[in-house]
Amino acid sequence: MILKLSLTGIKSRFKDYLVLFSGLVVASMIFYMFLTIAINPAFITKDILVSRTDFVKYIFAFGIVLLVIITFVYLIYANTFLLSMRKHDYGMYMMLGAKSTRIGMLIFCETLLTGILAVCLGIILGFGLTAVVSHLLVGKLGLAINHFQVILPNAILGTIIFFVIVFLLGALANVRKLTHTQVINLLHEDQTPVKLNRHPLPLLIEAALGIGLLAVGYYVMTLNANQIFTIIPTALITIIAGSYFVFHAVFTSIINLLLKRKKFSYRGIRIFTLGQLKFRLHSYTRVLTMISLLFALALGAITVGMNFNSLRDQVADGYYYDTVVVSSSKPVKKGLAKLAIKSRQTYHFKTKNNHVYFQKAEFAHHPLKTKEVASYNDQNGVMKMRVATVAKVNLAPALSTLYPNNDGKITTIVSQKKWRSVKGQPEAITLIRVKDFARDFPQILHLEQLQLKKQPQADNIYRASKANAYQAIVAYSSGFEFMGFFLGLAFLTMLASTLMFKVLSGAYNDRQRYRMLTKMGTRAQLLRSSIKWEIGSLFTLPAILGIIDVLFGLKLFRGLILHPYRGIWLPFTIFIILYLFYYALTVKLYEKIVLSK
Repeated sequence: MILKLSLTGIKSRFKDYLVLFSGLVVASMIFYMFLTIAINPAFITKDILVSRTDFVKYIFAFGIVLLVIITFVYLIYANTFLLSMRKHDYGMYMMLGAKSTRIGMLIFCETLLTGILAVCLGIILGFGLTAVVSHLLVGKLGLAINHFQVILPNAILGTIIFFVIVFLLGALANVRKLTHTQVINLLHEDQTPVKLNRHPLPLLIEAALGIGLLAVGYYVMTLNANQIFTIIPTALITIIAGSYFVFHAVFTSIINLLLKRKKFSYRGIRIFTLGQLKFRLHSYTRVLTMISLLFALALGAITVGMNFNSLRDQVADGYYYDTVVVSSSKPVKKGLAKLAIKSRQTYHFKTKNNHVYFQKAEFAHHPLKTKEVASYNDQNGVMKMRVATVAKVNLAPALSTLYPNNDGKITTIVSQKKWRSVKGQPEAITLIRVKDFARDFPQILHLEQLQLKKQPQADNIYRASKANAYQAIVAYSSGFEFMGFFLGLAFLTMLASTLMFKVLSGAYNDRQRYRMLTKMGTRAQLLRSSIKWEIGSLFTLPAILGIIDVLFGLKLFRGLILHPYRGIWLPFTIFIILYLFYYALTVKLYEKIVLSK
């Protein structure tokens, strides 16, 4: 009987449950994908060079932590809204003689059933998402992985355990809240009057405090990144509190001013729209504050993730030569032929006992060059590099890192006559520069691995090579790029569905007001326009505040990303399009409820 009533309750509020359901499906789908990549056995490699998968595993593990936090917050709000919609029904059951324990069991079953169905569907969709993302990620890392497990039992079990625990906690919280609420309050909660503060002085003080706190938070984020442990907690507290006061007082004061301007408010049904919006802002303050913060986090995650690619340019710009060739074997020569070589410099040397001898004349004709720091901006953490010729005093130390097996050896630059007198087989190193390092990087990395297999003593060269450093940063930036995009997607889904949920949960109470306006002769077009403006304001206000938060928040990444604002228009455009989709869907569902005949 309890299960039947649970299914009936879900069916009666199917549209509202569908909003919650979609957010849970996306969260569980992305959670499963992150977990699968983080613990997949295929990524436990013993690569000859630095493993490219270590960064990826840690990054996606960090993404799981962030997703856990945001999922908890989302479910707290979602469960509260679901319970508020069903309180009247539960009160009726109690009036008819149902025991509170049975009603508690009913709530428990509804919450758990919704969660289990969402997780099952999310995991199934997660299989496909994991297959696509892992394929793209492996391709970017240049790995040859043939046994990546898309369906990973440990990841399935971990996802189910986490979400079941979350739903259990949510269900228990709902049961406790319901059983401690009087029946009369359950039946008439939607009719409880809301007290609005009409005195302008408290609103003015609160508005000034909100703007001041936001100003402090934004200023703190412009400080030097070395003070990060002071910046983050200060900005977090001031921006959250400031956002709350801005929504509660600043925007309400603006609406009050518009209501007083009769030429504006008395046109059409604007006075009704402004009244509705004023009531919404008062009762939605906490939700809109959370939405603006989630909006900033989501947009910031996508923007920062996409801009981590600039780290590759920084690494590539830090080296003058692209690779060192120590072998003259046929496979190496064949591989070199595939490169678009811009220049090459060959230096010969001989090894005798603990001494390595290079010809001085070769450096006179082809000087050894390097990259050095031209300027450094401590405030922004930005370095500018320039090409320089290695000085004579630094020539021997620089060369000691360019030939194999240099442990304990002394590098000496000698005349041609002296070099000829040294007994030993001449060897050579060739320094290569290519026209496009990013394009030839996979081939260069392959050549270095090929030489390292034949000459393990060259480990000292290729451990610190440009290609090795570049492939490590590729793993680092690619991991953040994917994590940022999908975390942003999860945040967007949750924040938009939370706002949808809040708006639609009050639609049934608003229906009577719209019916009264219809009976008074108000045209349907005016009512639809009023709905679009009202809901549009609820979507726009947190978006504006969230965008401002992001624009200041990106300054925190100046020391980590060379150009944190580069290409910012792309993630903003993608995000706004998705956000507008949720807005249009909310308007459509709301109109269907309040304007239905």
